[in-house]
Amino acid sequence: MSNPIGIISMQHQRPFTAKELPQLARWKSAGYDFVEMLVPEAGEIDLGVAGKALADEGLGVVLAARVNLDRNLCSDDASKRQAGVDYLHYCVEAASKLGASIVGGPLYGNPLVFAGRAPHPVDESLRLQRVDRAVDGLKKGAVVAAQAGVRFGVEPLNRFETDILNTTRQGIALAKMVDHPAVGLVLDTFHMNMEDDDIPGAIREAGKHMIHFQANENHRGYLGTGHIEWTPVIRALADIGYTGTISLEPFRRTDERIGIPFAQWKAPSHDEQVQLGAACSFIKNLITLNGGRV
Repeated sequence: MSNPIGIISMQHQRPFTAKELPQLARWKSAGYDFVEMLVPEAGEIDLGVAGKALADEGLGVVLAARVNLDRNLCSDDASKRQAGVDYLHYCVEAASKLGASIVGGPLYGNPLVFAGRAPHPVDESLRLQRVDRAVDGLKKGAVVAAQAGVRFGVEPLNRFETDILNTTRQGIALAKMVDHPAVGLVLDTFHMNMEDDDIPGAIREAGKHMIHFQANENHRGYLGTGHIEWTPVIRALADIGYTGTISLEPFRRTDERIGIPFAQWKAPSHDEQVQLGAACSFIKNLITLNGGRV
């Protein structure tokens, strides 16, 4: 089994602080190889302590960046663009202390509805400026990342979460513009389900640009409980020779009362250890059945 399978920390808690570290052993016992942690904000957790705890459990780590409108590579405000570059540097520092070699997410910035910013028309001049800003900022960050042995993975998100990258093809185009070995793509089937014409086809197009993959159901539930067709997805990963990390992000909760905001993160209401183990086995078995690795 050459593809490490991981679980996102916010399956259990957000933010993930020192008091949550005992959960690492439970994820390990459920079969996971690494944890995908949100990049800790300053003061959330001691990075050295967290890195040692991960190592003690034999768990790897991938980081997921958290951008906002004040650290935003695509901002019209030069100080906020610089803050976006500074944040990339901070992500590299955090990765080095935690033992991570991948930092993924919407690193280009420009969060949309969930950041309280409504979508609006963008004229061609501004669109091109935003592209140039994203490329410039990622190139600057890539230099620092490469020196530390870290790679950035830009992640296309759905239309309600950003107005920069929504499709895999847009992500490929940006990666080609940056043209740096320290910058690749993260693909997430939750977003791909909404925006890509064909998930397996998009994976094949992404090919060598992919550095991390997030296997998620259409409704963020546990694998096998939604409508994503996983066998074609795994076969597409095998077709491109993908041997990298695959993480799961199951944080849909079971409360379906009318008026419950599904877009709001919620902590588990009960012990989900059985489902965690089943989801890990689900994807590992699919990989084994399709050639032993993807």
